[in-house]
Amino acid sequence: MINVIFLPVFFFVAALIYSMVGHAGASAYLAIMALFGISTEVMKPVALVLNILVAAIASFKFYRSGHFSWSLFWPFALTSIPFSFLGGFLILSPLFYKPIVGIILLYAAYHLFFFSALSASLEIAQPLRRWLLLFLGSGIGFLSGLIGVGGGIFLSPLLLWRRWATVRQTAAISSLFILVNSISGLGGHLFRVNSLPSQLPLWLVSVALGGWIGAEYGSRHLSPLFLKRCLALVLLIAGLKCLFFV
Repeated sequence: MINVIFLPVFFFVAALIYSMVGHAGASAYLAIMALFGISTEVMKPVALVLNILVAAIASFKFYRSGHFSWSLFWPFALTSIPFSFLGGFLILSPLFYKPIVGIILLYAAYHLFFFSALSASLEIAQPLRRWLLLFLGSGIGFLSGLIGVGGGIFLSPLLLWRRWATVRQTAAISSLFILVNSISGLGGHLFRVNSLPSQLPLWLVSVALGGWIGAEYGSRHLSPLFLKRCLALVLLIAGLKCLFFV
């Protein structure tokens, strides 16, 4: 009964916060399900199903606002999609990679929070050669599939750190990137899962409401500095989840 009442509420809040910065919340969903004792066999596919819905909403909102960059999106997505499927199919012990990922995300959160005001005044730099973006996309996709997320928590800080995109461009690119990778990663996971929880439709409604509200405000009304601080909070939550939750 506790799960029935509180899980949809927590999912709604997670989707609301994450969608403000073009993310879909998979890392938060995983942490929430771990806290509530959901079976580890279905945690990752459930997180990806919720991710797909929220990412679709965020992609629509940010794209309609005119912030999407196709030329920056496709090199990352082209290689990330097959590698995300491969990562989703594999099952590795979290003992090795989760602490490293957690530390990386916490550092990214620290950098974004304390240097966001300074970086907002810097000019946008041109991306490096396409082959490097293709290589980075494959690594992000594989790691995302392994963990069960869409990859936005890795792509967003990279785009902002290298000054390859503005804050809202980053959100627009990340949301569609998360969508295609979540679909690919889910395909790999479904080979190993026979059924999903009966409460999934209720959870989908909760994240849809949170994602719609968050993406609407993030794409149109919130300042770039506030969006960066929100992204720092998202990365902090994801990093702590990787370090302290199974």
